[in-house]
Amino acid sequence: MKKLLTSALFLAFAGSAQAADDVTLQLKWVTQGQFAGYYVAAAKGFYEEEGLNVTILPGGPDVAPTQVIAGGGADVVIDWMPSALAAREKGLALVNIAQPFKSSGMMLTCLKESGVSTPADFADKTLGVWFGGNEYPFLNWMNKLGLKTDGSAGGVTVLKQGFNVDPLLQKQAACISTMTYNEYWQVIDAGVKPEDLVTFKYEDEGVATLEDGLYVMEDKLADPAFEDKMVRFVRASMKGWKYAEANGDEAAQIVIDNDATGAQTIEHQKRMVAEIGKLTAGSNGALDEADYTRTVAALLSGGSDPVITKEPTGAWTHVVTDKALPKN
Repeated sequence: MKKLLTSALFLAFAGSAQAADDVTLQLKWVTQGQFAGYYVAAAKGFYEEEGLNVTILPGGPDVAPTQVIAGGGADVVIDWMPSALAAREKGLALVNIAQPFKSSGMMLTCLKESGVSTPADFADKTLGVWFGGNEYPFLNWMNKLGLKTDGSAGGVTVLKQGFNVDPLLQKQAACISTMTYNEYWQVIDAGVKPEDLVTFKYEDEGVATLEDGLYVMEDKLADPAFEDKMVRFVRASMKGWKYAEANGDEAAQIVIDNDATGAQTIEHQKRMVAEIGKLTAGSNGALDEADYTRTVAALLSGGSDPVITKEPTGAWTHVVTDKALPKN
């Protein structure tokens, strides 16, 4: 009997040791190549290898990652730093634990026929802008240009843009917000020729801010068990990102396989994953402090209505990536 009990206890302990830790990730947008690294990490077993059971929640126009994590609906969220820092200043203690995206993919795409050839030509034009936290980089840029965004003479009229390119195609706006990996190509696919467009990349204009970082709640990170889960999560996620960079077509198919809506096409996802690879290629996952400082400076310099009003403290940490990532 004693031998049987010992065997049963051993099996019980072995089973508990092998039980995977649950992690819920909230995406910033719908299932697409923008998040290929996470889907790849799940599909290739990288999370499983780290003892994790990761649930990936798609986002959408009515999903704000900051609200989801504030309500306890996710352990970690993907967000742009302007949105995260604005939320932190308002009392939501988000902390950046990793930064897979090194470069910004955001830009304004304009019809050449609208007469826009330089940023100085934005004055008295209608510009399409995403909201829900995505407006902060734009508003900062306009403030730096000295352009009011209330539609007054000499300023710009802001069109609250849906997540499509219709305002440009229907000529309701001279320029619209686009990403290098998504909406720009939707304009091209709609039949507009590249030579009929003028694009302004935030990166080229010196107003780029960090996008697609990983954020958790500060109080949860104080728990060693949670920190350990995040170390394993980040390590597996970055393995997924580097695999996606090297195997773009396979990564695109994995994204398609995980899209429950069936709305994505493999051609569009292949192109998106390739473009995303240009944004993640410069990062090993650790936040570059110089990039953080540049982002904060941009957000503080927004004229009379800056995105944030004071230098953040405790808004990022290398605690997770120092343990998760290989040392050079």
